[in-house]
Amino acid sequence: MGRKERREREQKRENYATQRSSEKRKQTLIAVGVLAVIALIVGYAVYMFVTMDQSSTPGGPVGAGALGSEHTHANILVKIFGDTFDFSAPAYQIKSAWIHFEGNDGTTIHKHATGVKFGYLFETLNIELTDECYKFPDRSRSFCSQDENTLKFYINGEKVDSVLDYETKDGDKILITFGSETPEEIESQLLELQGQTLIT
Repeated sequence: MGRKERREREQKRENYATQRSSEKRKQTLIAVGVLAVIALIVGYAVYMFVTMDQSSTPGGPVGAGALGSEHTHANILVKIFGDTFDFSAPAYQIKSAWIHFEGNDGTTIHKHATGVKFGYLFETLNIELTDECYKFPDRSRSFCSQDENTLKFYINGEKVDSVLDYETKDGDKILITFGSETPEEIESQLLELQGQTLIT
């Protein structure tokens, strides 16, 4: 075997070794890149989990605390032209984990987190409640303040302008009434509300 052949063979060996080394380096760089991307994704997910508050949880009300941070009960009575709105129907039971009616009872509101506003309860029930209107879920019936018929709100016997941003406290009694009630009729509704039992 001549020198030339030996040199060619050595050259082939070196080229092969260089090529293998280059492939290994390339695979190592790809593996490092993939691991770096995975580490970034995991790091970002952990950061989001740690810094996430309840308001960014899907289905949760804005500004609410962690689910289970509170468990309070309040009574409610809704009267439309003297007729009681029935929240005990299945359509109004446990529509949200944060605040709801349960156990086929339509008089006790169960709230399971701090920061949950009263208006959110009606959002979950698909009832449009504003300071002026009470609209049934199917929107076929709307009761809006007009002339002598008005929508009124009472919290623990005191008349208030709105209940939407109110955060219920344990034992609250909330009356929503629509119509042209006399003071005596309002007093009768408040007494009916006082007679309700809190279902805990």
